[in-house]
Amino acid sequence: MADVGLPRRTAPPAPDRIPVARFARLPALPAFQAWAARMPILRRIVRAEGEAMFDLVAGFCHAQVLQAIVRLRIPPLLLTHRMTAAALAAETDVPLDRMTVLLNAAVALRLLRQRRGYYALTMRGTALAGVPGLQGMIDHHDVLYRDLTDPVAFFRGEVETELADFWPYVFGASGATDPETTARYSRLMADSQSLVAADTIAAVPWRDTVSVMDVGGGTGAFLTALGDAEPNLALTLFDLPAVAPAAADRFAAAGLTDRTTIVPGSFRDTPLPTGADTITLVRVLYDHADQTVLALLKSAYDALPPGGRLIVSEPMTGGPRPQRAGDAYFALYCMAMRTGRARSVSEVKSLMQQAGFAQFQTPRARRPFVTSVVSGVKQA
Repeated sequence: MADVGLPRRTAPPAPDRIPVARFARLPALPAFQAWAARMPILRRIVRAEGEAMFDLVAGFCHAQVLQAIVRLRIPPLLLTHRMTAAALAAETDVPLDRMTVLLNAAVALRLLRQRRGYYALTMRGTALAGVPGLQGMIDHHDVLYRDLTDPVAFFRGEVETELADFWPYVFGASGATDPETTARYSRLMADSQSLVAADTIAAVPWRDTVSVMDVGGGTGAFLTALGDAEPNLALTLFDLPAVAPAAADRFAAAGLTDRTTIVPGSFRDTPLPTGADTITLVRVLYDHADQTVLALLKSAYDALPPGGRLIVSEPMTGGPRPQRAGDAYFALYCMAMRTGRARSVSEVKSLMQQAGFAQFQTPRARRPFVTSVVSGVKQA
């Protein structure tokens, strides 16, 4: 029988602090650490955890070694020839003793290998030399390093970060007036887009697609890769007027001029063009705040026909299961940008759902640390 008229019992509010069990605090005790290091069963675990902790402590130095290797253009030098430390020192104008320290550090990080006095690239180092955009991303990290000089102030929101000035478009078309800045931005965006494009194209089925509009696609790197992979698609690029000439040149060089349409505009100021049955947003949402993202998603919904599809591809966080790439890199990077934030798959789906989309799919990309994909459909 129902308790008519009686107040319902409600669960007490959850405490904001829960005591940690005593046994879980044991690893913090030096005596326990010493005992565990002597135990054959635990020795390997203790050593592995100790090495992992030291990698975190030394991570800043590792990042500086990586940037020095890139800025001195050592990977391209070693891509075709093995070289001695003396030869590399002369080539880069670095004192031999300091070059030797740098090269040995790169060996320790498994970027290089050394044999009989000659240095060569490892598989990891060869990838560093050949992955488009990767060296450019590493090269500009000095800006992020300066933003993180005082990490406590950074996380308290007390730092006027520099990183947003490196990417001029995040504040809208007004940031895209300087030709040199525009060219730098566009070049790095296009170079770093190749892996994202490849993984996105491979993750998504295109057989029922006729026409694709890429919004915020810069100089057309994603559409060029898509046009090469899917020769029957009609392609439209919608982005700021400043990138249109470079996009036209890219499409012409790829033989895609007859299949592509460039529509200059800003999604902040004008509705998206209609006509495409699929809209792609590749590395766009994480540059913007939720309010801007929701407005863009609603504009995409309005531009699509019933049954049309929206594809979002960008690095995402792990949500309830944090991951290194999304939560320990891209989340900080976006925070330094001051305009957007890295989101989890569920957060992206929620925003898409608020805009009207349904029938979500989350195909697993080949390299989740590069990008994640969420697609939704406009209901008929």
